[in-house]
Amino acid sequence: MPTTAEHERLNEASAQGVKWRTWGPYLSERQWGTVREDTSADGSAWTSFSHDQARSRAYRWGEDGLAGISDDKQQLCFALALWNGRDAILKERLFGVTNGEGNHGEDVKEYYFYLDSTPTHSWMRYLYKYPHAAYPYNDLVRTNAHRSAHDPEYELIDTGVFDSNRYFDVFVNYAKAAPGDLLIEIEVWNRGPEPESVHVLPTLWFRNTWSWGTPEPRPRLRQVAPGLVEATHAKLGKYRLVCQGTPPLLFTDNESNCQRLWGLPNRSQYLKDGIDAFLVGGDLNAINPEQFGTKIAADYFVHVSPGACVRLRLRLSAADEQQSFSTDFDEVLAQRRREADEFYASITPDTLSDDRKSMVRQAFSGLLWSKQYYAFDVATWLADHGINPYDGADPQRQVRNVDWPHLVGDDIILMPDKWEYPWYAAWDLAFHAAVMVVIDPEFAKQQLKLLLRHEYLHPNGALPAYEWSFDDVNPPVHAWAAYFIYNVERVVHGRSDPYFLRYAFEKLLLNFTWWLNRKDPNGSNIFQGGFLGLDNIGIFDRSQPLPTGGSLEQADGTAWMAFYSQMMLAIAIELAPDEPLYEEMAAKFLEHGLRIVTAMGRIGGTGGLWDEEDGFFYDVLRLPDGSTMRLKVRSLVGLLPICAAVVARRELVRGLPTLLEHVAW
Repeated sequence: MPTTAEHERLNEASAQGVKWRTWGPYLSERQWGTVREDTSADGSAWTSFSHDQARSRAYRWGEDGLAGISDDKQQLCFALALWNGRDAILKERLFGVTNGEGNHGEDVKEYYFYLDSTPTHSWMRYLYKYPHAAYPYNDLVRTNAHRSAHDPEYELIDTGVFDSNRYFDVFVNYAKAAPGDLLIEIEVWNRGPEPESVHVLPTLWFRNTWSWGTPEPRPRLRQVAPGLVEATHAKLGKYRLVCQGTPPLLFTDNESNCQRLWGLPNRSQYLKDGIDAFLVGGDLNAINPEQFGTKIAADYFVHVSPGACVRLRLRLSAADEQQSFSTDFDEVLAQRRREADEFYASITPDTLSDDRKSMVRQAFSGLLWSKQYYAFDVATWLADHGINPYDGADPQRQVRNVDWPHLVGDDIILMPDKWEYPWYAAWDLAFHAAVMVVIDPEFAKQQLKLLLRHEYLHPNGALPAYEWSFDDVNPPVHAWAAYFIYNVERVVHGRSDPYFLRYAFEKLLLNFTWWLNRKDPNGSNIFQGGFLGLDNIGIFDRSQPLPTGGSLEQADGTAWMAFYSQMMLAIAIELAPDEPLYEEMAAKFLEHGLRIVTAMGRIGGTGGLWDEEDGFFYDVLRLPDGSTMRLKVRSLVGLLPICAAVVARRELVRGLPTLLEHVAW
C-alpha cells in the first residue's frame, strides 16, 4: 500500500480518532423542496418550501449554500454568496426548476464544478460561474413551462447571459492546516471584455436548532475586532473567522421572515434575509449595528479588470488552533495541493493516459463533494404534521413514511446528487460505497453499514428506500456491495475486516427474510411488487396495485433475489473457515438461489418468466382468474437475470465439506 501524507491522515482519523473528517463539504446544494422541509398537508414538497422562500425561511433539518462546508453535525456553516449589483436577490444558493416546472422534471440551472478533493478534505477546490448580467430566474421558469417532454431543456447558457464571456469564474479553495484549522482562498476571475464589480460575501452562520420547541441554547456570532468574528456554540465550542483586509461585517440572525412569508409578526428583529435586504433592498435597519447574531457575511466589494483575478483570504479555526495570515498560509495551500497530487498519483495506474488519470481524479472529487449532512427524525416530522404514528394513522390523511417513526438520521451520507437528489437512496448508497472503498475504506464501510443500523433499518427488516417513500423498494444490492468492499480492502489495501462482513451478513439476514415474506407472497420464488427497475425502467409504476387486479411477477425483481442469494452465499463461504455456523448458512443460501433460478426457468403452461421462442426473460402478469400473460417488452428487465452469478474462492470452498456434500446432493 502506498503511503502519502493523505494516507497518513486517513490512518490517523480511523485508527487514532484524529478529527480530520469533522469538517467537509457537508452542506446540501438544495435543502428547499425536500420532503424533510415539507410542512404541507398534502405532501407537495416542491411547493411547500420553494427557492423563493429559501432566502427568508429558516430550514428545519439542514442547510445549503454555494461551495459550502460545515462540521459533521452541521452546527456551524460556511458558504459563499455573491451579488453583481444587477440580480434581484443575492446569489446564496443554486437555482433550478422544480419537478412540476421542468419539461423533464427537476433540473438545476447553474454551472458549478467539484474540481478537487482529498478523502479527508484536507484540500478541496470548487468553481462557480456567475454571470455579469442579472440572473434570468423568470425566463428560465417561463420558457421551461412552455416546453413539452419532447423538447430540449432550456438551459442557462441558452438565455444569452454568458455571451461574450461576460461572467466571473469564482474558485473556492479549502486547505486544512490542522483538523480544526481551515484556510479559505476565493479567486474571482473576470472572463469578460470590460471591468466589472461584484460583492463577494463569505458567510458564516449557525444552523437553526433553537426555534423548534426544544431546549437548545442559542449560539452566538460576534465581532471581537475588525475583520474578526468569534463563534460560540454549546456543543461545538469556540471558533474564529479571520477575514483578510477587514471588510465590513454584516450581522443578522438565521430566523424566518414571518412577515414576508406568511404575513405574521416577526419573532426577531434581524432575519435570515437581512443581508439581502441590506445590500439589495437598501434597508439599513436589516442588519445588527451591535455586530452580533447567528449569521454574518463579510462584504468584499471588488473591482476586477478584464482577464484579471482578485484573491480573498479567510481562516476559520477552532479557538485552540487560532492562526492568522502569516507566511504559512501560502505554504499550507501549496503543500495540501501537492499532497493531493501525490495521493491521486499513488492510487491511479501508471498505464492510464493523462486524460484518463484526470477523469479518475474528477470522478472521485465529485463523489467526495457529494457528502452531505442528513438529519431527519421521522417521529418528530410526523408530530409536526399532527400525527402520532403509534395511535394508528388516519386513513383519510395520506402522509408519507407514517410506518417509519423509528428512523432518525443524523449522519454524513453520500448523496446521488446534492441538488437534484439531495437525499439518500438505498441502492445508490451501496454503489457509492463500493466506489469509495478505493480511496477511503473506513468511510466506505461506514456508509454501507449505515442503513443496516437500528436507526434506519425497519424492525421488520426493510431498508428505507428514499425519503419520498421509505416503503418503496430498491434492488437488494447491499450484500453485493459488502462483499465487494471486503474484497477490495483485502486485495488492494492489504487488510481484511471480517467483523464488517459479519455485521453486514447478520443484518442482511433480516432484510432477506423481509423480502421472502413480503415480496414472494405465494412462496413460489417469483418476486412481485415494488419499484425494482433501473430508474423507472418499468413501463408503469410497479409499486402501485395493478388496475387489472392480480399480480406482476418480475423478471428483474426475481433476478435481483437470485443475485442476493448468491452474494449471501459468497459471504457465508468467506466467513465459514473461522465459524462453522456460516457453512450451514452457505448451504441455506445455495438452496435459495437454486430454487429461484429453477422457478425463473419454468417453461410451458406454468407462466414462467423465460420465453424459449424469444430467448428472453419477460415480466408475467398473473390475472385474478389464474391466467397469465407475458409482457413482451425488450428492456434491461429481461437482461438482469444474467447478472445473477457469483464466483467463490476455490481454496475456501474446498475446506467446507458440509457445503460440498450439499452441492453433490
